[in-house]
Amino acid sequence: MADISLEFPDGSKRDFAAGITGGEVAESIAKSLAKKSVAYSLNGELRDLVDPIIEGGAIELVMRTDPAALELIRHDCAHVLAEAVQELWPGTQVTIGPVIENGFYYDFARNEPFTPEDLPVIEKKMKEIIGRNKPFTKEVWSREEAKKFFAEKGEAYKIELVDAIPEDQDLKIYKQGEWTDLCRGPHMRSTNDIGSAFKLMNVAGAYWRGDSDNAMLTRIYGTAWASDEDLKQYMFMREEAEKRDHRKLGREMDLFHFQEEGPGVVFWHSKGWRVFQNLVNYMRRRLDGVYEEVNAPQILDKALWETSGHWGWYQENMFAVKSADAFANPDKEDADHRIFALKPMNCPGHVQIFKHGLKSYRDLPVRLAEFGAVHRYEPSGALHGLLRVRAFTQDDAHVFCTEEQLEEECLRINDLMMSTYKDFGFEEVVVKLATRPEKRVGTDAMWDHAEDILRRVLDKMAADSGGAIKTDVNEGEGTFYGPKFEYTLRDAIGREWQIGTTQMDFNLPERFGAFYIDSNSEKKQPVMIHRAICGSMERFIGILIENHAGHFPLWLAPVQVVVATITSEANPYAEEVAAQLKKAGLIAQADTRNEKINYKVREHSLAKVPVILVCGMREAEEKSVNIRRLGSRDQTPMSLDDAIASLAEEAVPPDVKRARE
Repeated sequence: MADISLEFPDGSKRDFAAGITGGEVAESIAKSLAKKSVAYSLNGELRDLVDPIIEGGAIELVMRTDPAALELIRHDCAHVLAEAVQELWPGTQVTIGPVIENGFYYDFARNEPFTPEDLPVIEKKMKEIIGRNKPFTKEVWSREEAKKFFAEKGEAYKIELVDAIPEDQDLKIYKQGEWTDLCRGPHMRSTNDIGSAFKLMNVAGAYWRGDSDNAMLTRIYGTAWASDEDLKQYMFMREEAEKRDHRKLGREMDLFHFQEEGPGVVFWHSKGWRVFQNLVNYMRRRLDGVYEEVNAPQILDKALWETSGHWGWYQENMFAVKSADAFANPDKEDADHRIFALKPMNCPGHVQIFKHGLKSYRDLPVRLAEFGAVHRYEPSGALHGLLRVRAFTQDDAHVFCTEEQLEEECLRINDLMMSTYKDFGFEEVVVKLATRPEKRVGTDAMWDHAEDILRRVLDKMAADSGGAIKTDVNEGEGTFYGPKFEYTLRDAIGREWQIGTTQMDFNLPERFGAFYIDSNSEKKQPVMIHRAICGSMERFIGILIENHAGHFPLWLAPVQVVVATITSEANPYAEEVAAQLKKAGLIAQADTRNEKINYKVREHSLAKVPVILVCGMREAEEKSVNIRRLGSRDQTPMSLDDAIASLAEEAVPPDVKRARE
């Protein structure tokens, strides 16, 4: 056979006879390399080590410890899970078992659903199967052969999957010892390559193919990692995330709730609303003197959304509304029977405000900001506390500028975003350029131009930051009207959150006929920049709760100080202390209930009050307090005047402190 040329990650190239396998390539380099390799990648496609190579390209041998092997470990673990279940409960049908973030799952058809108590039994059997060290082998079968095989085993779901595979694709069958499954692959060498770093997490119900008209299956979720240390770290992170769950902390801190009559909308309690307003007030201060705050209507005729393109491109995520009379008389088509839409975003309204009155190039840039309430339809199964809702408030802004001003405006927005995230405790930020999606408006030339501009801005942002800003490209993830920057933050336990965006838009001003008069007295279309820093205020608060584990910095906390008495004789003094704290601008309460001090401290600690001032008769006589911080058992004695001055200074928002300097 003819020779083929393979290029290795270090840039070196070697010629091999066509048909050589990945394993043989590894063997030709070093026996130790062959022993460590579990798969190979050719031109970015993962393959089994035994797959022949019939064309040249870039090759990479995958070790079990390589990041690329993690998906294989999880994929193989799903197969072993399915084998274990069928060994333990013969007659159970297996369906699909894909790799997901942090692990895998497999869906099973069984008359009696699995329970959490079954998981340790299954895990034990999985370890036994892994220990058998059976090789994964691949065969290509005809459809008739595969359907006959699965029919004899009573595997009706596998037959349906066989029928779904396109005729031009091979039908692959993988075996691990005697156990057989339909699978696209690839797999590692043997079950032993999986290792011991896996755990079954939970069981859940799942409809076949996600359709509620189909049968209910039992889904078993698992996680798998390359090492026991990685598994241990993941389990710690998961436990820590559960402790920080904003829904749990929201209840304990009495911030908000949800109920069935309002799916996906937040019922803010007084303490939660105080946090919300603290956040809004902070953002207002940051925008003061730079942006003009406006307010656009909540509902607008669908004709406006047709012009913007949202009705055609985004309709499935919008709420349409009509008057009660319009519902009663659907055939009427006058001004009182129109279809309106609850706004899913603020941008079309801001274009209308920009268009109101003639604008000169001297007026640009025009920066409009709004804390706009928007509504977007999310499937009920996707709703998740404050992190995924149907009604939320955006700290939205739109900048209308000339193309010459575009770079400077993006850099100005970036500076505002980075300092904001730092104020809220986020030090690690990655800025990603999201490029053109498959579903989009505008010409390729327009997209080329817009993406070129943002690439230049991204390079400059990274250079100006001296390496503080990490950058990346998110191919195909731009909005339908333009490319954008996505700001991704890393929280206290290492999770990443995509928060802010800066989006360039040449499209919307053109659709609405927005223009300004340039220096030649001619009409010219402005560039529109969409900008959100917190994104959804609700979601950002949910992230803040989890990042801080409910322990807000003093300036953001809904209740900053509680004055708790040891004895009822000190109650008048506690009331006096609380009054002085309030006079100094702090949000303070006095707890003079007839309860033991330890009970009071536990209750306020659960509610995540940052500071508890403990007072007894001695403190009343000395005009002092004992300061107890959330998360600490220590108490620091201090004079009342010094305590008030210290706490008042600590409670000053970071942006206000900077303004004083």
